[in-house]
Amino acid sequence: MTDEILTADDVCKYLKIPRSTLYQLAKDKKIPAFKVGRHWRFKRERVQDWVERQEVLK
Repeated sequence: MTDEILTADDVCKYLKIPRSTLYQLAKDKKIPAFKVGRHWRFKRERVQDWVERQEVLK
């Protein structure tokens, strides 16, 4: 298990989506995220789990 923390830019590159889309997903609590000050942060493992769940739901 890793507790690697990703920035919004890291997640945007990983998911190949615009930053505005990622921010909206985070704001709507549709993707696991947390804020450090004004900046969104994401745990790599939780983002990967979220991606896998999205595949199952489709």
